[in-house]
Amino acid sequence: MSFSGKYQLQSQENFEPFMRALGLPEEEIQKGKDLKSISEIVQDGKKFKITITTGSKVVKNEFTIGEESEIQLLNGEKAKVSEQPLLCQGYVGAQGH
Repeated sequence: MSFSGKYQLQSQENFEPFMRALGLPEEEIQKGKDLKSISEIVQDGKKFKITITTGSKVVKNEFTIGEESEIQLLNGEKAKVSEQPLLCQGYVGAQGH
């Protein structure tokens, strides 16, 4: 199954409390609460390229399932992640750790 495609955010629940828990300033939370993001995913086997566009901000990341990668978070910080296969009721996806 391929995840390739464009996805537009339809709704977000508990956005403000979640952003506060992450430590974002109230001004940034208020600016972001009504923005709708568009995520574009390009999958080539185990390799993924993900572009998230929120307003004028664009974040691009690439990773390969089973390998450690450094990604940029939406707040600009960098994080090392290892994407591992996830098997759930016959469906194989990816879960970040």
